[in-house]
Amino acid sequence: MPSTAPLAGRTVTRVGYGAMQLERLRDDRSAAVALLRRALDLGVDHLDTADFYGHGFVNDVIREVAGDDVLVATKVGADPDPDGPVPLRLAQRPEQLRASVEANLRGLGTDRLDLVNLRRADRRPGVLAEGDQLVDVDDQLATLITLRDEGKIAAIGLSSVTLEMLRHALPAGIACVQNAYSLVSRDDEELLALCRAEGIAWVPYFPLGGAFPGLPKVTDEPAVRAAAAALDVTPEQVGLAWLLHHAPNVHLIPGTASAAHLKANLAAGELVLDAETLAALNAVPSRSMAAALG
Repeated sequence: MPSTAPLAGRTVTRVGYGAMQLERLRDDRSAAVALLRRALDLGVDHLDTADFYGHGFVNDVIREVAGDDVLVATKVGADPDPDGPVPLRLAQRPEQLRASVEANLRGLGTDRLDLVNLRRADRRPGVLAEGDQLVDVDDQLATLITLRDEGKIAAIGLSSVTLEMLRHALPAGIACVQNAYSLVSRDDEELLALCRAEGIAWVPYFPLGGAFPGLPKVTDEPAVRAAAAALDVTPEQVGLAWLLHHAPNVHLIPGTASAAHLKANLAAGELVLDAETLAALNAVPSRSMAAALG
């Protein structure tokens, strides 16, 4: 199992760091800086962020710590809304996408973003678009392509998309897909196969399931717990390792505000699952996320 793989024109370690959890340390900036530095010291060279994480706090920490040797992926499609019922609002219109790119450029202190993922809002999980936020993907891609031509972004990714939408978007040059996916929710197996065939990185979010009420958790599965006991590791590590074994284009971005959990997540990238263990894990039934969310 290779420890590195291509992503957005670079070769990076397959276990990166999802920086959203740094927001939990916003009252202790020095702790957030120390945690991110620890991640880089442990070999992380792929960070996943967004301007709306902590209303800019997370990007500001990354700006202080990360150098040019670190691939920083960000996302657009939502903006900070600290006074709203939830701390973000959809921002799907082309002019909003451009404004979000500009905000990320400022927050990260760079002239070009390594990778920008367009977070669509027409499938669950997450808030669904309505009204003026129902935007055709072609209009969105046109904006991102223009920004790429202007040199403000290097690569385009998609998030929360269907198989049909990815097929439609392929001519735009898609570097990455981020969809909800785990051992217990493998709705997008065909989409993953297309990504592998097209050389597109697959970066699953909710890699351990259970992010919303009603969704199954990888760590509750008897086969996962049995494998963890046999290997003397945690069920979380088994769930992450399965993803890396499942397809060579998988990259992980587990997030945490704990140095101990950070080290454990990265150690999952070195965990070897033998054929018997993989067969037992592959036999775990997949439950439709759409059906679970209703």
